[in-house]
Amino acid sequence: MDARFNLFENELAAKFAKRFANAGLVIHQSPLPRTTQELVSLRASQINGCGWCIDMHTKEATAAGEDAARLHLVAAWRESTVFTEAEQAALALAEEGTRLADAHEGVSDRTWALVRKHYDDDQIAALVALVALINAANRLAVIVHQKGGSYEAGMFAAALG
Repeated sequence: MDARFNLFENELAAKFAKRFANAGLVIHQSPLPRTTQELVSLRASQINGCGWCIDMHTKEATAAGEDAARLHLVAAWRESTVFTEAEQAALALAEEGTRLADAHEGVSDRTWALVRKHYDDDQIAALVALVALINAANRLAVIVHQKGGSYEAGMFAAALG
């Protein structure tokens, strides 16, 4: 299936994308580890079935030096030994924050306590914003059927110019 609409060629969508990307830049420049950012973005994108974002975050993580085995195991992080306790807390927050409709409490107190244990306030602010932002990005791409496979590491940063 082809993309329904090109968000990169429409003037209004391009203006929105630039502002959206600038919000992402705040997170990217935050003290939240880059690896954690990519793992969280990848996991939310897997849950939401966003091929474009899975492609982007897998390639950006690889370019940043992330290990292929860890990327392959993100979908099964609970059954893996390759993630730190802090990364597990972030992945749990990503899942619970992405699956809000699946749980009456949204993000559980247990997950929140683990996040508080491993991250400071600035990192938590970045993590919460990241979960919200990646879910919005997933929805944009899924709605218009933006397909994965053509992304090259650094494309997003270059588009910000």
